[in-house]
Amino acid sequence: MKQVAFIIILCTSLSCNAQTADPHSVYEKFKQQAKQEYSDFRRQANAQYAKFLDESWKRFNALPAIPKPKDETIPPVIVVEEDKDKPIENRAIPIKDVVTTPQPLSQPIPVEPIKEQQQPNEELVKFEYYGTECAIRINNEVRNMLSNLKSDNSNLSKVWTSLSDKGVLNNTIRDCLSLRISLSLCDWAYLNLLFSLSKVIFSNCNETTMLTSYIYCQSGYRMRLGRNGQNLYLLYASEHGIYDMDYFKIDNIKYYPFKCNENQLEICDASFPQEKPLSLYIPLQQTFEYKPSNLRTLISKRYPDVEVRVQVNTNMIDFYNTYPTSEINGNVMTRWAMYANTPLDEHVKSQLYPKLAEKISGLNQLEAANKLLNWVQTAFVYEYDDKVWGHDRAFFSEETLYYPYCDCEDRAILFTRLVRDLLGLQTILVYYPGHLACAVCFTDKVAGDYILLDGKRFVITDPTYIGAPVGKTMPDMDNTQASVILLN
Repeated sequence: MKQVAFIIILCTSLSCNAQTADPHSVYEKFKQQAKQEYSDFRRQANAQYAKFLDESWKRFNALPAIPKPKDETIPPVIVVEEDKDKPIENRAIPIKDVVTTPQPLSQPIPVEPIKEQQQPNEELVKFEYYGTECAIRINNEVRNMLSNLKSDNSNLSKVWTSLSDKGVLNNTIRDCLSLRISLSLCDWAYLNLLFSLSKVIFSNCNETTMLTSYIYCQSGYRMRLGRNGQNLYLLYASEHGIYDMDYFKIDNIKYYPFKCNENQLEICDASFPQEKPLSLYIPLQQTFEYKPSNLRTLISKRYPDVEVRVQVNTNMIDFYNTYPTSEINGNVMTRWAMYANTPLDEHVKSQLYPKLAEKISGLNQLEAANKLLNWVQTAFVYEYDDKVWGHDRAFFSEETLYYPYCDCEDRAILFTRLVRDLLGLQTILVYYPGHLACAVCFTDKVAGDYILLDGKRFVITDPTYIGAPVGKTMPDMDNTQASVILLN
């Protein structure tokens, strides 16, 4: 709306002054007016927010966490030797439902452009984030503004006003957003980056929280400030339901406490214009500094020439260890799509893909898929999550390549990633109660058990039915309870 208003102002100005002023000077005057109005709008928004910090606090009780799903686990099955080369027949498989995962939206942006400012009292703060050297400018006045921060209304309001009126953090915010772009950080990684920066500057928890919260808010994210006594906390809104984490519900929106285990808080229920919730999608691969793991050799049993030696970025593994598992729109099956749709790290691809591509070169789609399938079936050691982790845990593709054990969901996620990237074919995940398999939409004619979706045949490929070729469903699967999870 403001942009439309500016256009109207511009047109009016040019029309009224056409006879009396040079059009170029009129336009330059308008640009200055527009910049000022943009700046005033952000300043007014912060002034209003500071006013709420002085007035609008309510007590909220945390709601119990969404429990992480616990499925009955079906063990892997090894195909009977005499069945390996039996002719494969076409058989349509019924399905219960189709699960879609919405496309990720663009990341939040500041309510208005953050302008570069001359900051004579500025220093460069250097810190390490998942092994990656980062440098961000900070005005030394900020240290004094936030020093010995108290959580009472008037003090919080005064500090917020000082930060926004003087623009002392403008360059800091710009640098943080630049790092979000240059490192391809997802929202979760960006929030943790801000916290890492704040911890380097301040040792006091309240000061760290306020600095993180202010930059996070000014970057366009929906957040709320909470407190319990003298302790200040950041609560972030999420468009996803996060498992095993208590949350606060405000205006029907879930807010999750960051670095906080309190189940009762006073919360300032003040909104900021155009704020957007955090997303847990990872649409781009984070480009952390490469720290290679030990070399791992992975060999297919049926096709021993498919032997790959691979290393992964342990900085990426460390990041994935912090990643909260979640669901979208209350559907537990969407959690697997979020892992499966995450792109593979470029360092891994540069080692893995040329070797696999060489081994399937010249083969038709079925032959290539069978080689990739057997490699995933037999090069990895199966083990139950409960035994390894003590709870269910899905892997990103790099994690399956890194950890010594994996289960059905990890194999399905990795295999669908390989088929999409190496063969360019569409894939889906297929969920049976207690088991996750997948299916491939071949453009060649391929026989086997298949699922028909919008006129397309997706042929079953099961990385946990050990030794089974494309087209074979693992025994004792209840197809009437099968659900399809669509992938990008």
